[in-house]
Amino acid sequence: MKSQKSKIVLPVLLSFFVISFVDLVGTGVDELKQNSNTPEYLLQLIPFVAFIWFFLLSVPAGIWQAKIGKKRVLNVAILITTVGLFVPVLGNTLPVILVAFSLLGIGNTIMQVAANPLLVDVVSDKKASSFLSLSQFIKSVGSMIGPFVAAVVGPFLANLFNYEGAGTWRFGLYLFGIISLSSFFWLSVTKIEEKAVSEEKVSISSCFKLLSNRYIALMVLGIFAVVGIDVALNSNIGTFLHLKLGVGEEMAKYGKSVYFFAKMVGTFAGAIILMKWDPRKILRISSIVAILAVVALAFTSNEISAWIFVGVISLGVSNIFPLIYSITVGDYPQRSNEISGLMMMAISGGAIFPFLVGLSMNYHLNGGLWLISALLIFIFFLARLSPSK
Repeated sequence: MKSQKSKIVLPVLLSFFVISFVDLVGTGVDELKQNSNTPEYLLQLIPFVAFIWFFLLSVPAGIWQAKIGKKRVLNVAILITTVGLFVPVLGNTLPVILVAFSLLGIGNTIMQVAANPLLVDVVSDKKASSFLSLSQFIKSVGSMIGPFVAAVVGPFLANLFNYEGAGTWRFGLYLFGIISLSSFFWLSVTKIEEKAVSEEKVSISSCFKLLSNRYIALMVLGIFAVVGIDVALNSNIGTFLHLKLGVGEEMAKYGKSVYFFAKMVGTFAGAIILMKWDPRKILRISSIVAILAVVALAFTSNEISAWIFVGVISLGVSNIFPLIYSITVGDYPQRSNEISGLMMMAISGGAIFPFLVGLSMNYHLNGGLWLISALLIFIFFLARLSPSK
């Protein structure tokens, strides 16, 4: 029985690894910056086209999911992601990469809507929180190794196929495409019995009506901010390390791996700590740690210290998303469906803030860090809010 349960859970967990592929946006920015004359601020269109779909598709995907089922929606999303990962075979140009990451963004949005509730369906209620934490750990592992696969495995595979042109990093995407396609077929042949859906339906109007509640509106903005911070650091940290400290462009790419390794550690530790500690207290501590590390990074001139501060920022930021989500849903459990829809839409912050951070860096090298600091200060004060009556 236990073995049968594992056969059902494993393909669902693999989908969270596929979800992590969208975090290659930072690698796409770095690689095109190195191999083209595209202005830095235009390169931020890559995270924009990847994350704007959370605003446009989250609620419609949830409604669609209620009609045809979570597994089918998840599988369609994985297939869209697979296509996106193979699109760069058409070239290493900005238009091609924008199309690729648009498809990755569409697939990722729909996957995140479907994967979490499907995972809850296939595990016992007592183990749901544990498996959700495990899923975030798996996603963090994928995010951490992504830049390495693109920078090292990609050129190695290109060499095996005797490819000597520009954009060898794309071969790493093709490898991930094969993994994504494998996930699609594994989930397709796995029989999953989904739990009955409540008669209460989430609609666009019911979601937006909740924004009249000041507390919920601010917490949704908190998700908008923290995802923006996360993606902005992912897509800009390599450029920052190169320009500020003279770190070589190839070495600077590993700033993302440091960031995602620390995020992986942070999510694992957070899942343990949150069993005993108050979430609001952890939210305050996390935001303070991140603020101090961002300020320290802005003023440091030492390369080793900079790498450390990047890791500390990631540790601080790593649990803010699940903290804000769990706190808000815990305060309004009867409106969890609508709140989930709004917070998934708020992930679109990843489409806005990387562009603003990159633009700020054009005016002042530390400008992007000051913007990130302001967002973290806003998040700190969210921990002090009380639910509206």
